Amino acid sequence: MSDTDTTRHVTGEDEVVDLCRELIRIDTSNYGDHSGPGERKAAEYVAEKLAEVGLDPKIIESHPGRASTVARIEGEDPSRPALLIHGHTDVVPANADDWTYDPFSGEIADGCVWGRGAVDMKDMDAMTLAVVRDRLRSGRKPPRDIVLAFLADEEAGGTYGAKHLVRQHPDLFEGVTEAIGEVGGFSFTVNEKLRLYLVETAQKGIHWMRLTVDGTAGHGSMTNTDNAITELCEAVGRLGRHTWPVRVTKTVRSFLDELSDALGTELDPENMDETLVKLGGIAKMVGATLRNSATPTMLGAGYKVNVIPGQATAHVDGRFLPGYEEEFLADLDRILGPRVKREDVHADKALETGFDGKLVDAMQSALGAEDPIARAVPYMLSGGTDAKSFDDLGIRCFGFAPLQLPPELDFAGMFHGVDERVPVDGLKFGVRVLDRFIDAS
Repeated sequence: MSDTDTTRHVTGEDEVVDLCRELIRIDTSNYGDHSGPGERKAAEYVAEKLAEVGLDPKIIESHPGRASTVARIEGEDPSRPALLIHGHTDVVPANADDWTYDPFSGEIADGCVWGRGAVDMKDMDAMTLAVVRDRLRSGRKPPRDIVLAFLADEEAGGTYGAKHLVRQHPDLFEGVTEAIGEVGGFSFTVNEKLRLYLVETAQKGIHWMRLTVDGTAGHGSMTNTDNAITELCEAVGRLGRHTWPVRVTKTVRSFLDELSDALGTELDPENMDETLVKLGGIAKMVGATLRNSATPTMLGAGYKVNVIPGQATAHVDGRFLPGYEEEFLADLDRILGPRVKREDVHADKALETGFDGKLVDAMQSALGAEDPIARAVPYMLSGGTDAKSFDDLGIRCFGFAPLQLPPELDFAGMFHGVDERVPVDGLKFGVRVLDRFIDAS
């Protein structure tokens, strides 16, 4: 017997943790401009890992240092519509002084991989790489073509990543009709007999905006009834304290129905306080899908203590539910009043699709095979992802990055939070589920 015969095949479960750690160690902090390190090193790392198993990945750089990696895997039946699996390699910045472990160390502690991007979303990048490498090493073709996309710039709206590829290189996604990406497929344990896995089928739209008020400049010691700061602060205060009306969309209604069944009690969307308490760490995520929202995040005015400035500005993170953009903008202008000029810094649409079809069946069957008490349910993401860009190509998008999580982990708090981490067992679970999902899809 040769040495080759006695060497154990390296599986996706074997290498997913190391892949995740290595990706975390590549600093891809996105500051919303080009001042960060960019994603080029991560794109090269991913391309190398894909090339090692026989793929021909393409690195596409939209701006110096801002790079994405795309590859296509030939399926058993190339005539079938293709599946896209996408993830982003950029992360939001992190201040090391605030963390228990260095955010770019990929430390393993308490059964978790720690670091910026551990859940958003280098975990899914690593799981995808691990599954693909395992399948190609063992000669297991997927049932249909799969396009892999590891993208730049998602954390700043995708201009230099998904949007660039969709607009400039749509041929890379030829034949793709469905996609899976981030922020879905994670577990919420109801009891010892039921674990819900939240699959993202909808996401709120975005209006990141700048508010401006022009006033009369003057000396700080004098009476001034046209102070831009005063006018703006009053408007921002009204906006920040406004209670937006509950609007129950199709996806949220389905989620509440599933949750009602799981909890054995009828849920009233108009009185969700008690329900949200029962949801633990995902309460913030779910609660934000019941209403439009507009959160003031930045203020700017003045340059000297005794000078009244002629202009004051604020920035607001606005999010609207599918089907409610016009209502949101009308309410916004009414709350702000006529003195406030509003302009978009970044805007993108809301998305919503049904929780049905063969792909959804594949998710449920893959989850159930690895977790007998699993039930997949639809939910709406309060934020946005690169799915918005791929929707422009007519691709039906879902959030499905499967993780089985311990009930005590504040998963929603991990996103953009301090001490972001992902369970080692969760990564390995995700590899097994994704592998089964690909076979069933």
